[in-house]
Amino acid sequence: MRFVDTICALATAPGGALGIIRISGAQSLEILSHVFSKDLTQAPANTIHYGHIIDNSQTSKLLDEVLVSVFKAPHSYTGEDSAEISCHGSAYILHRVLELLVQHGCRIARPGEYTQRAYLNGKMDLSQAEAVADLIASNNRATHQMAMSQLRGGISTELSRLREQLLKLTSLLELELDFSDHEDLEFADRRELSALTKAIDTHISRLAHSFETGQALKQGIPVAIVGKTNVGKSTLLNRLLNEDRAIVSDIHGTTRDTIEDTIDIQGVTFRFIDTAGIRQTTDKVEQIGIERTYAAIEKARIVLWLIDAKLDSGDIKEMEERCKGKSLIIIQNKVDKHTSQTHEELSLNLPQSARFLAISAKYGTNLDELESIIYQAADIPSLSESDVIVSSARHYDALVRAHEGIARVLEGMNQHLSGDLLAEDLRLTLDILAEITGGQITPNEVLENIFQHFCVGK
Repeated sequence: MRFVDTICALATAPGGALGIIRISGAQSLEILSHVFSKDLTQAPANTIHYGHIIDNSQTSKLLDEVLVSVFKAPHSYTGEDSAEISCHGSAYILHRVLELLVQHGCRIARPGEYTQRAYLNGKMDLSQAEAVADLIASNNRATHQMAMSQLRGGISTELSRLREQLLKLTSLLELELDFSDHEDLEFADRRELSALTKAIDTHISRLAHSFETGQALKQGIPVAIVGKTNVGKSTLLNRLLNEDRAIVSDIHGTTRDTIEDTIDIQGVTFRFIDTAGIRQTTDKVEQIGIERTYAAIEKARIVLWLIDAKLDSGDIKEMEERCKGKSLIIIQNKVDKHTSQTHEELSLNLPQSARFLAISAKYGTNLDELESIIYQAADIPSLSESDVIVSSARHYDALVRAHEGIARVLEGMNQHLSGDLLAEDLRLTLDILAEITGGQITPNEVLENIFQHFCVGK
């Protein structure tokens, strides 16, 4: 796809020692030659040139010493002729270089326009283009690996396999329609067709279910720290964060609202939520805090339930009721004040799936072991760049709709519907899956919504 405009933008954050300005478009090298000390219109691809940026409007024409990297279509990020100017990081220099480029015919790029051009020029599919933004935003090992997998075509490859299988099914059904005069002729054995359709549906469902993990990894896995007043919840949060984030006091009911912060454990971000202590109270403000504690438990994937040496059956019952479907870790705190005991010694009939650990939040005793248990409780699959985890809400929505389409196909088979009706639902499912990678013409408003959230220069 040929674009008329040649675009430019600062591709690095301001304030550094160096700044990089990107140019892309058919006139890139011609425009750059007007402001550079050398003619680059005939420069070979993939070469770097030392020279100066010249500002003819100033008495001192030399603006900066720079390096210019030259790329030629189609072997560039955008698939167009392009260049990158490596300048000194002065805000004045960078701003003036951009002004000179605009004066000679460039246009300042919109957010995400470089990657949008790369997609429209066939350098990457839509899911890979979205992965660029995820890669830039990645803040830990897990999110980096998810983004790299998607950028390298992990999701595209998975969907390509699914679409090949769906196309095979559709082709067989439509072939039957060409021979509709022969009522007994059946190219697609219905039992084999049903088995293959179920296998495809299982694959689509697995990808859709991975969205929960993908979102948790991107946003931070929520961990609620709960328990009665004065069991050391705020002390534990401060110890995990290595800073005084929450107020610690011997006064009951000090924490009256939830406090959140994140830490990285083995390359995964965990979002810890310190909550108000659970107890009977007539204080209306404290009661609101306790209600928020219960709400935090509902949203949490992992619950750290702090106890002291005293725990009755009522407490255990409340744990089980509140933490159904959660990973529950029972923590006996303050072992610096009393002897550490196992839950058997405490005569605690804990839920079978719950983990138990004795610690001292005050002195950090067994905190490393606690972090290890928290990581295990998150049940994060072993991630590599080849693993496919869905983290985009847009992809998830398409997969859910594709699952619904396949479900209609299976229902139609059970009802012995004709092949043309089954083929119609299969074609619809194919179209839905194509939305993820942009295999079909994607509406402009969808593209604008995707790329407007990118940073300028990418």
